[in-house]
Amino acid sequence: MEKLPRGFEVIDDAMAEVLRAKSPAERLAIAHGMWSHASQLLQRVIKAEHPDWTPQQIQSQVAQRLLNGAI
Repeated sequence: MEKLPRGFEVIDDAMAEVLRAKSPAERLAIAHGMWSHASQLLQRVIKAEHPDWTPQQIQSQVAQRLLNGAI
């Protein structure tokens, strides 16, 4: 079996079937919901870790974490 790169996940076959049955718009809505939830969760965690930070500093850190340092 081929070794996958670190952090690489394989989707379960049953979940892949569920997603294949969805329209592109439905899949995009699911992805957007997951992104929004992750963003909100990170905002709360970062705010709790750094209560003295401004909303702009928090949002910048959220963006950096979600984009894996791409910005």
